[in-house]
Amino acid sequence: MSLRTSLLLACLVAVACASKDQLKPTNWLSTSELENVPSLNDVSFERLENMPLQKGAQLIEKLYHISQIKNDLTPNFVPSASNIPVWIVKSNGDRVEAKLSNYVQKATAQSNFAEDEVTIVLTGLPQNTETTKKAMRQLEQSYLQRYNVQSQQKNAQIARQQRNKDYDATSSEETGEEWKSAKSTAGNLIIIDLGATLTNFKRYAMLDVAGTGAMIGHTLVELCNKGVPREIIHLIGQGIAAHVAGAAGQEFTVHTGNKLRRITGLDPAKLLAKRRDSLVGLSRGDADFVDAIHTSSLAMGTPQRCGDVDFYPNGVSQTVPGAQNVIEAAVRATRYFAESVRPGGERNFPAVVANSLKQYKENNGFGMRAYMGINADFDLQGDYILEVNERSPFGKRAAAQKQINYHSSHQQN
Repeated sequence: MSLRTSLLLACLVAVACASKDQLKPTNWLSTSELENVPSLNDVSFERLENMPLQKGAQLIEKLYHISQIKNDLTPNFVPSASNIPVWIVKSNGDRVEAKLSNYVQKATAQSNFAEDEVTIVLTGLPQNTETTKKAMRQLEQSYLQRYNVQSQQKNAQIARQQRNKDYDATSSEETGEEWKSAKSTAGNLIIIDLGATLTNFKRYAMLDVAGTGAMIGHTLVELCNKGVPREIIHLIGQGIAAHVAGAAGQEFTVHTGNKLRRITGLDPAKLLAKRRDSLVGLSRGDADFVDAIHTSSLAMGTPQRCGDVDFYPNGVSQTVPGAQNVIEAAVRATRYFAESVRPGGERNFPAVVANSLKQYKENNGFGMRAYMGINADFDLQGDYILEVNERSPFGKRAAAQKQINYHSSHQQN
């Protein structure tokens, strides 16, 4: 055998051995790396917010995947209903304070409650940093604008009619038809501040999603028993509360035989603790329509499909443009949704069917179009990709000539 042939064989053997070694788990995570992974007691939201984004994402990924090896991390934290703050937000911005244990009675006692839309938001992070505070503040303000525009338009309509005593029935009916096509709507906003009970990362990681969701689901049943139609309830869950919202929807169905109208997940979180013998997490079927926005799929959030339709701004990635840490990346979903709620922003986030950002860019953003956010069509299914801006306004409205209307494409196919 020649020296050249011997060297070639040696190289082939080395490559084969290297390939085998790559499949060894210790090459994925070394013993020293495992020892350096902190305890859940030592992780905090403040620490994550102060970490460089990539480092924070890697830490969350390690904690998640290690927790799944034996599934021994059993959720054991269910906050008391009397300890979960609830805010019933009036159209003028005033808040009525309540608890999960009594908000139904306080909400239904409000004048004009549940005449149109009822939006219930479950927070999934403590609002102890400016990042999380700002996201929730903007969502609340957007709903106030949405509902107040409707009220202002109604008042203006009444004022015009009072000034013009000669208007006939036909003109009145035409005004009513214009009103039906308005982009805004009237409604009520309730914020269930579950995040306020997640005072440390351990509580967040050990939250019993099913148990907490069942508790909230019972209050939704109670709401409907008080006369609130299920068809007007829109349940929104932020982060880990997206899964709680799914569990609440399931509990509602068990007790009523019906489904909620809509559940929206805002960056559904990775679940570190879960029972090995049961399925848990937001999924299609938890409501008539389930949509999810994923802004930190490879960090705090999960890349797994959670709804009838899943939107991935910037594709499946650790973050979205402009976010500096994993907390900011997670709450960008809340800010995007808030922007879509604000009157005039309903179509700020055009998205197309794609399985990656690369495929989206290869197609130059062309394809079957849908809109992420409040105006997502209930007949949507599948995965949608879109690009977003680094700063507010985050939505990239496409030029008219590049838009492909979802319904026209759907009807053609």
